Amino acid sequence: MSEKRSENLDFNSINFVWFIWKWKWVILVVVFVSALAAAIFSGPRFITPMFKSVVVLFPTATNSISKTLMDDMPGNKEDIMAFGEETESEQMLQILNSSEIRDKIIERFDLMNHYKIKPKTRFAVTELNREYSSNITFKRTEFKAVEIKVMDRSADTAMLIANAISEYLDTIKNAIQKQRAMEGLAIVEAEYRQMEQDISDAEDSLTKLREKGVHDYETQAEMINQQLAIELAKRNTVGIKALNDKLDTLAKYGGAYVSIRDALEHEKKNFSELRRSYKKAKMDAEAFVPQKFVVDKAYKAEKKSYPVRWLIVAVSVFASFLLAIITLIILENISGYKMARETRASETQA
Repeated sequence: MSEKRSENLDFNSINFVWFIWKWKWVILVVVFVSALAAAIFSGPRFITPMFKSVVVLFPTATNSISKTLMDDMPGNKEDIMAFGEETESEQMLQILNSSEIRDKIIERFDLMNHYKIKPKTRFAVTELNREYSSNITFKRTEFKAVEIKVMDRSADTAMLIANAISEYLDTIKNAIQKQRAMEGLAIVEAEYRQMEQDISDAEDSLTKLREKGVHDYETQAEMINQQLAIELAKRNTVGIKALNDKLDTLAKYGGAYVSIRDALEHEKKNFSELRRSYKKAKMDAEAFVPQKFVVDKAYKAEKKSYPVRWLIVAVSVFASFLLAIITLIILENISGYKMARETRASETQA
């Protein structure tokens, strides 16, 4: 049984080779015409050549420069040189896909004219956005980096757009963060100025009390009482009166002095912490820091990336070869079927 199958297989293989040889000129003509047509229609007159430029970025791990540089807590301090993780990559992709970056690129490079879209047509903006999305793409790589890919008929424009998007990423992310940082700064600054004024008022009050003779309530009271005991022992009336006057002054203003002094000491401790918070908020609001690490900057492509003419020709040749064989087999089967019918009809008549 296996021998019959082998013979049948050999017979079919021989038949197929014979069939190819029989129709070799037809197949060669079809393949040649297909290759020629593919080479012609994949040329620049029919398909616009596109050049590719790519920028590869890593997001930073930190968003707050003050937390990185000014936080003394060992557990809270972050490394300014650390690369971001998956969350930061997703945030970066969201910003790259934002309408703000798209609108900036469209305006800067006049993409409406560059893509040859008529501004007065009904769906001009929709068509422009579609062209932008098809030619400019963003994706996360397997290593958690972000890739900006720009395809354009001009190699220079593709390079410039890719690098411009990378630059706008810093501008827009910093602007988003600064908006919130400025609101935080306004709150902290208002509290800072108020506490600064309160401390100044308290120090003015202490100055006035010192002018009245209250310099250090506890020390003065102890020294005056010791001296009063001495003067009482000496029966020095003048000295006793002078010391009693000082004690009256301390009794009158001492309570206010102690209260203001203790409150001022507490305020100064709080003010020191608030001043640190104010400096951190000011740094976050005013500093401009890069939000990415550029791994690969875009460069001008030396050759086009699309279309790949040899691939188009190869696929066309294979497809035409396969189609030609299938067509010829069908035609031969139809011809054989007709001949068989005619033979059977003639035999029946005979």
